[in-house]
Order: sequence, then C-alpha cells, then structure tokens
Amino acid sequence: MTETARAPHTATMAPVAYRVRHRVAENRDSATLLLTPVGDALATPAPGEFMMMYAFGVGEVAISVSGVAEPPDPTITHTVRAVGAVSRSLHDAEPGTVIGLRGPFGTRWGVDDAAHRDLVIVAGGVGLAPLRPVVLAALRDRDRFGRVTLIAGARSREDFLFSAELDDWRHRDDIDVHLTVDVPVQGWPGEVGFVTEPLRRLPLRPGITTAFLCGPEVMMRNGATELIRKGMASSDIRVSLERNMQCGVGWCGHCQLGPLLLCRDGPVVGYDVAEPLLRIREL
Repeated sequence: MTETARAPHTATMAPVAYRVRHRVAENRDSATLLLTPVGDALATPAPGEFMMMYAFGVGEVAISVSGVAEPPDPTITHTVRAVGAVSRSLHDAEPGTVIGLRGPFGTRWGVDDAAHRDLVIVAGGVGLAPLRPVVLAALRDRDRFGRVTLIAGARSREDFLFSAELDDWRHRDDIDVHLTVDVPVQGWPGEVGFVTEPLRRLPLRPGITTAFLCGPEVMMRNGATELIRKGMASSDIRVSLERNMQCGVGWCGHCQLGPLLLCRDGPVVGYDVAEPLLRIREL
C-alpha cells in the first residue's frame, strides 16, 4: 500500500473533503466518526492536535482528534458532542456523508517526551476524547512508560465515552483505571464523586510523573491543584484549553487567552503557563 498524497500547505484555509466511513453513537449527545479522504489526505494529526471540521452549508468548528492512525493509514477519528448547529450536523453525519477538514493545528500532548515516566491521565466528560490517543499510545508502547493511571469522570454511567474500551482497560493489569460518576445507579461498579477524589488517594512519584488533564476548566484547576499538593511541578502537568477557535492558524484572534492564541499556542499547554491565566475570571 502506497502512502496517500498530502494536500499542499497552501490550502490551509480550504476544507479538504473527507467521507464518514463509520459512525459510533457513544452516548445521548456524542458520536465518534472515522473519516477517510475522498482525494488527497491531510497530514496525520498527533495526540493533542485538532482539526477544523466543516459541515457543508452549516459552518465550521474546531474538534480535537480522538484517534490517531499509523501511516500510511489516512483515517482520522473525531468524537463530536452536539452542542450547536454545526456540531449537531457533524454528530448526525451518517456513513457516506462528505465533510470538510482543515489541519492539523495546535500543540501536542507530547507523549513521547514522557517516556520512562509514570503517566496520570485525568478526563472529565467529553475531555476523554482528546485524551484517548494518549491512553492508546501508552498501551501500544507500554514498555516505554512506568505506571499508567487513568481517572475518568462523567455525570452518569450513560455519559461515558468509549464504554467498551473503558471496560477493556479496566480489566488490564498494565493500567490502573478509576471511573467515577456524579449520579450513581444500582449496580454501578465504579466510584462516586469528582475526579479529585481518586486523585487524592493516588500514590504518586512526583519527580518522574507526567500528568495530562482535559475537561471543564474547574476540573482541570482542581485536579492540577491536587497534583501540585502532592509534590508535582506545574510544568509536569499538561492541560488542554478551549476557546472559540475560528481560523485555526492564529489570524483572527477569537481564541485569545491573555498572551496566547490557543489555536496556535495551544490547546495543550503546561499548567505553569495556564494557571496564572485561569486565575483571571475575565479571561
């Protein structure tokens, strides 16, 4: 199989046609789309990066990748939560639907930089989608990392993404998985409460641990505060920030957060960068 040609860089602002090959309904408002190029393929995104997804006739929205294929496979995977007109149209796209993609854009989680270290992965709600590639990368090259811990929280059992994978990961002996919900139901086998609860009990080796956090800002602030309390340096904590991204290349300024343009300088940044910005309510 030969490598699929890549679209020229000069087409940065022009959507490239991709077709929905497969769709998985994750929960009541989120769906995972496996996309393949109709013609030329874009560069393979890395964990942490995002694409601008275009629903023809509706509009465009920034969505982080939730699955990264190994070249020469050109498949790009996105998990979309329906919260507005554009994301609803993308969420509802059935196999065969053609959508537009631009990218990849933004910064990466830097999984390779965390080699030989313990990994703590903390996800709140749909924040598990951008972190799924981190988990998959760690499990694919498991011998390159120390202890791997995943803490994922959701409102209820039915709100978790990737339920089948979570169940598989829970039964592995090379990753420690904590699932916690706000609203328990009879028979729920996991924990109850916020993700900070299992974080407080988690034994850490601060000097050789890298943490990855994604979810609501209050969750990331509280989770990072707990990790710092346990002795971690803020520079060893990586968070993914969200603002209104419209161009993807730092031109329009809609995603400004203090001195950062998150489509260019983020979305993934060290908590040493994020913490002073997240303290300012107006930002």
